Amino acid sequence: MKRQHHFAVIQFSYIFLFITLSQWNVLPQSLPPLRYDGFVYENRKGGSDSILIEAFFDPVCPDSRDTWPPLQKALKHYGSRVSLVVHLLPLPYHDNAFVASRALHIANILNCSFTFPLLEQFFKHQEKFYGSETSNLSKDSIVKEIVKFATVIVGNSYSSPLQFGFNDTQTDLKTRVSFKYSASRGVYATPFFFVNGFGLPGAGSALDYKVWRSIIDPLVGAK
Repeated sequence: MKRQHHFAVIQFSYIFLFITLSQWNVLPQSLPPLRYDGFVYENRKGGSDSILIEAFFDPVCPDSRDTWPPLQKALKHYGSRVSLVVHLLPLPYHDNAFVASRALHIANILNCSFTFPLLEQFFKHQEKFYGSETSNLSKDSIVKEIVKFATVIVGNSYSSPLQFGFNDTQTDLKTRVSFKYSASRGVYATPFFFVNGFGLPGAGSALDYKVWRSIIDPLVGAK
């Protein structure tokens, strides 16, 4: 993935630099968002003694998809000793990443229990939303397809609220805030991880279960 998108990553680096510089210029006039960015996994908000993992994912990124099962396995192993917050970074070189990320924000607003099942649904069926599958579709048609796709997870009674969510400028803003938050943390690829605020090496590559154990075991042991 990193080799395939080498040129695109360079392009995104320029975009990231532009956004960061723009933020510096407008910071005095800008208000922080109403709440901290990100989705808390299984409502594990953690405490002063828990280890915090922050994951930056793109719902249509294959490497984000591949890193999710081993991360879930690690979270199950450590239980309440580890908490996870997922931030969305819709990469510009992944087709429909922004609209998929926006769907996740809408689902989270409707009911936070929908968020991670829908993220997993995107991971399982990424091929529906990039390449030839959507190359000839209009933006409105793609939104309709994603609403239909998400309704499988959230239920038919939420189909209309999902559709309405794409007409609400606040959901667009939330998705942009997630992108800008990622840029403010220096994140330029997915997946990208921080553990207790420190960035892990290997940005843009999936981490397997053994790697997570090698990272977390010493921290748990030190406590």
